[in-house]
Amino acid sequence: MKHSSNARLGLILFAVYAALYAGFVLLSALAADVMQRPAMAGLNVAVVYGFGLIITAVVLALIYGVMCREERADEPEDAA
Repeated sequence: MKHSSNARLGLILFAVYAALYAGFVLLSALAADVMQRPAMAGLNVAVVYGFGLIITAVVLALIYGVMCREERADEPEDAA
């Protein structure tokens, strides 16, 4: 049962990241002028969005690791 809930969580987090990445790709392909606009600190939207994707990937990986570890801690010692 543990493996299926870990897999489900992984797929949900993957879907979240895939949607964000698809937004980046679609924005790049269909609205390149938007990606060139300044966003913050002299950086354009493309750079900010790209770094946001990297940070989001790390955060989602940490969430997955913590959620799976908590589930493992709830298991009895002799469980296979």
